[in-house]
Amino acid sequence: MEWVLIFLGVVILYMAANGVQIVEQASVKIVERLGRFHMVARSGINFIWPFVDRIRPILMLGQRLRSIDLREQVEDFPPQPVITRDNVTMLVDTVLYYQITDPKRAIYEIVDLGAAIHQLTVTSLRNVMGELALDETLTSRETVNLKLRNILDEATDKWGVKVNRVELKNIEPPKAIQDAMAKQMKAERERRAVVTEAEGSKRAAVLTAEGERDAAIANAEGEKRSTILEAEGIAEARIKIAQAEAEAINRVRGALPDASPANYLIALKYLDSLEKISSGRATKIFLPFEASAILSSIGGIREILKADERPPSQRPSPQD
Repeated sequence: MEWVLIFLGVVILYMAANGVQIVEQASVKIVERLGRFHMVARSGINFIWPFVDRIRPILMLGQRLRSIDLREQVEDFPPQPVITRDNVTMLVDTVLYYQITDPKRAIYEIVDLGAAIHQLTVTSLRNVMGELALDETLTSRETVNLKLRNILDEATDKWGVKVNRVELKNIEPPKAIQDAMAKQMKAERERRAVVTEAEGSKRAAVLTAEGERDAAIANAEGEKRSTILEAEGIAEARIKIAQAEAEAINRVRGALPDASPANYLIALKYLDSLEKISSGRATKIFLPFEASAILSSIGGIREILKADERPPSQRPSPQD
């Protein structure tokens, strides 16, 4: 009887030790009962029946793991040789970010999930890079990343895996190609420097020409304005002189109704001419062509001056 009790105690202890399964946070375990899928053990304490239930391990890159990590995982692939469309062999370093979304399919749909993802990534990378030329692979990384992610996400969906991102970490062409690219980049930089310098010289010449043109226009406008003002001044002066002469003629008519205004004007011009001619040092003798007319005009001027000295009441009106 004692042996039976001891046996039952050992069985109970064994069942308690193996029947309680503690699952960590963000992890799950697959429980099989009698060789068939039974349930997914979530994080926390889970109870199973020993000898009936068992934890199914998952194979990842040849390693057997008892729990499945549901967090996003990073797979850093070593540099892989790929051949571009123009037959250039280069090494490409890739990083893959994926996450297991369905633990059941991750175990039962594929034998080794890690190896399958690795091989699928390598072959897809070679296919995508083989469709591009060397220059396109170096300048279209974002396009390659997006195309790889779509291909891998679609292929791993039946395995319960979600591919979040694919990044090309490094692209290393052959040494000869790198030297040629360095020379090409140097030549391109020198060409851009020459073009930039030429554009600067051209711009400076254009600005200088525009400045000279604006200065010439401003000078022409100033000269034009000065000429206009000078002409307006001369015209205004002539108008005032004409008005003064007209006023003088009116006075002649008012003082001497019988006098001729033409003789008056001739007398004034004659006196001005005599003043200009006699301004020299040499002695000059003048013989007038019609002395009587000139003298009569001078007499008329004298009468005008006398008339201006009379009181206003005694002066004759212009109507007389």
